[in-house]
Amino acid sequence: MKKTKKQMGQVDFVLFATILLLLAIGIVMVYSASSYISLYKKNDSMFFLKRQGLFAVIGIVAMCFTMSWDYHKIKKWTVPLMILCIPLLLLVFAFEDANGAYRWIRLGPLSLQPSEIVKYVVVFYMAKSLDYKGERVKDFFYGVMPYLLVSGFYAGMILLEKNLSIASVIMIVTLIILFVAGAKAFHLFGIVTPSLFALGVIFIFSEGYRKKRLLNFINPWKDPLGDGYQLIQSLLALGSGGVMGLGIGQSRQKCYYMPEPHNDFIFSIIGEELGLIGCIFIIALFIILVWRGIKVAAHAKDTYGTLLATGITAVVAVQAIINIAVVTGSMPVTGVPLPFISYGGSSLVINMISMGILLNISRQGEVY
Repeated sequence: MKKTKKQMGQVDFVLFATILLLLAIGIVMVYSASSYISLYKKNDSMFFLKRQGLFAVIGIVAMCFTMSWDYHKIKKWTVPLMILCIPLLLLVFAFEDANGAYRWIRLGPLSLQPSEIVKYVVVFYMAKSLDYKGERVKDFFYGVMPYLLVSGFYAGMILLEKNLSIASVIMIVTLIILFVAGAKAFHLFGIVTPSLFALGVIFIFSEGYRKKRLLNFINPWKDPLGDGYQLIQSLLALGSGGVMGLGIGQSRQKCYYMPEPHNDFIFSIIGEELGLIGCIFIIALFIILVWRGIKVAAHAKDTYGTLLATGITAVVAVQAIINIAVVTGSMPVTGVPLPFISYGGSSLVINMISMGILLNISRQGEVY
């Protein structure tokens, strides 16, 4: 029996526990990976731990709120959020770049990465619009093109910030949502996917640093002290960990060999300290999260809930796959944080808010 909007059931406990477990592991590993660097840079080995712990508390509170807040209310906030994201994406250019990339709005000790918000706002927009569109999504020009243009607009703005990775995440998630919404497979995989792949190749070779990254991914030892350095150190960390790992806090690569080991390459430190077993455990947790996310989507009370759950789950899944692939040398190096585990306040809090929405959908869905 389906519930009305006012009725709330129990949350998906497996999903809830998996999120908290990933969060707990992330806090521990951020401390372990950053303690050496923060001791020498900040004169406090717990500097990043304190910040990540604070963001985790804020994230949990925010998740509890959105978990109890009817997800249908997001509809009326979708357009204002879409409009707000445009000046936020432009505002990053008013601040100093980091290695040529403009990604953050800095307010004293705090910083905001607008692209983290945008990737979920695009999901909100698509879920709302496709819910109204229904079967008309099967028409290419009416049902597919508008979403490619909107997603492409935001992805293009993020691309101007020198952030190809998040732009790619947005476009991949767009295709996943369209597929679940009922768009024709030929339109998505026969026309759109090859076109996006061709554009990706053009964007990669249009920037010298992207081209270097691609070539160094194929053979990082060609430039071991330059563009291949980070990947080589990551592979050394993973290899050093073996099956059982060196133990928590025992990483050697975090001692100024790996640049900022608590950020995008934290998975390599996990491999070094917790070994193959630890890596498999982390991957298993993400698989469980995606599995439960799919279950929530399949049993949502309405199409809007199904598409919203699909998009939120897809964002986490795609980011996790890209991050782990980069760290293990399976794809070119790109800056995508590992959800719930990599250091970063914007990413963590916004991911937790989105998980709360996913849990709210599970509360209102059919019992399974």
